[in-house]
Amino acid sequence: MDTMRDRFIATTTQLLEEDPRLALVLAEVSRDGFDGAERAHPDRVVNVGIREQLLIGAGAGMALTGLRPLMHTFASFLVERPFEQVKLDLGHQGVGGVLVSAGGSYDWPAGGFTHMSPGDVALLDTLDDWTVHVPGHPDEAEALVRQAAAGDGRVYVRLSLQSNSVGRPVTGPGFDTVRRGAHGVVIAVGPMLDGVLAATEGMDTTVLYATTVRPFDTAGLRRAAGSGPTADVVIVEPYLAGTSTAAANDALADTPHRVLGLGVGRTELRRYGQMAEHLAAHGLDAPSLRRRITAFLSG
Repeated sequence: MDTMRDRFIATTTQLLEEDPRLALVLAEVSRDGFDGAERAHPDRVVNVGIREQLLIGAGAGMALTGLRPLMHTFASFLVERPFEQVKLDLGHQGVGGVLVSAGGSYDWPAGGFTHMSPGDVALLDTLDDWTVHVPGHPDEAEALVRQAAAGDGRVYVRLSLQSNSVGRPVTGPGFDTVRRGAHGVVIAVGPMLDGVLAATEGMDTTVLYATTVRPFDTAGLRRAAGSGPTADVVIVEPYLAGTSTAAANDALADTPHRVLGLGVGRTELRRYGQMAEHLAAHGLDAPSLRRRITAFLSG
């Protein structure tokens, strides 16, 4: 199976052929994959080198001319390093664009903490009017990139080497109900779905699947929580633990409830290891998830 980044490259190359409004701005990362597109569209495919602030500034400048820019590099260099440009060049100027990341929270452990970005979605949460997509499979990544490219707003598409075994149809921004139960709600975000399904096997628990986390599906969570006197919700995200707990709390403001946010911890893991070891260390592998979800829902 190809990776989400592979699919992004193939999809974007095709879209550049089809839509003269689209532009692509790179900062060296994935440049080899876009060699053909760069030769075919030198005016709309621009590599700025290892200059991430310029990556965002150039994309915003293109947006001011009427183009729809897709800006791409590793998440830590796309959101964290040029955050001021994301805030001002895109947000303050009121222009749209699509940020498409790679690397996720710990996709390349050997790259060290410089190449990890567990705080990217939380950081974008400090800004107004961003749509955030977190696909869990290359098929979903393709659908969400196409959707973002066709729009006009500010969109972040978070790609990862982590992937669920099967892609699910991307039918809209709301949560998808994968399993219904009577005892608690577990929201699995993007590539966390397979682990959550394994962790909750045999449990009488509702499982919701999210490939779009901003805007947060308030109505979907309220429906899943039901009309009971209380509600218990667990959110399993592939980035900083607790990123969406405030959104869940707001959604259930008129219902007594508890929310457990599971995700990447704040403690830096200073040994390279492998992705599976990072998952286990953060308690995001299926056995750890089952222990943590069971303890919370039975508490």
